[in-house]
Amino acid sequence: MGAAVFFGCAAIAFGPAAALVLLTVAAEPLRVIVLVAGAFFWLLSLLAASLLWFVSVQLSGREDAALLLLGAAAAVLLQELCRFACFKLLKKADEGLATLSEDGRSPISLRQMAYVSGLSFGIISGIFSIINILADSAGPGTVGIHGDSPYYFITSAFLTMALVLLHTFWGIIFFDACERRHAAGLGLVVGSHLLTSGLTFLNPWYEASLGPIFILTLCTGLWAFSTAGGSFRNVLKCLSCK
Repeated sequence: MGAAVFFGCAAIAFGPAAALVLLTVAAEPLRVIVLVAGAFFWLLSLLAASLLWFVSVQLSGREDAALLLLGAAAAVLLQELCRFACFKLLKKADEGLATLSEDGRSPISLRQMAYVSGLSFGIISGIFSIINILADSAGPGTVGIHGDSPYYFITSAFLTMALVLLHTFWGIIFFDACERRHAAGLGLVVGSHLLTSGLTFLNPWYEASLGPIFILTLCTGLWAFSTAGGSFRNVLKCLSCK
């Protein structure tokens, strides 16, 4: 039973991300490089957040809920700061590739970089958020035997899946807002990221956290689709194989 829970939750959490990587990233060397670069910047934000948390705990001498909320908010802000640093680096790389090419055009567009870097942020964030949970799900033990929710593992998997998709959508919107210098777009990305992080504190009241997060994921996905130039006509053409 433990193996079934482990592989089932892993497939739920990373199935969409794995499909996106295999279908849209793996065949293009430049996209793979951007994927690794995005993961590196997220790891930098994790390192900075860990150091900040360590210093805060040492100085305050406590680890209460208020400090945890501030730590989560600081981690979100550091992630978005590193996303901005990733944008600046990829923007410079895009200009350099355009200079080196014969036709003056970069072989990878900034929108593609935004999508791949957002996907990498989501994958590495999802791995760090659920890896210990997956290890526990393999057993031995029975979830809920002491009165806790028996849906802990599967809800964690769905939350991780939503987080991966949200980071992908946030990357597209964030890069576009930076390129166009739209402060409102940046503010909405940061605000929705803070909201998503805050909703997880409602667990184990999963109805109050999982539902709103998936609604936010759907709305953010539609926003990212529109930002990337998508339209209903394109969807119809895709479905009709045109």
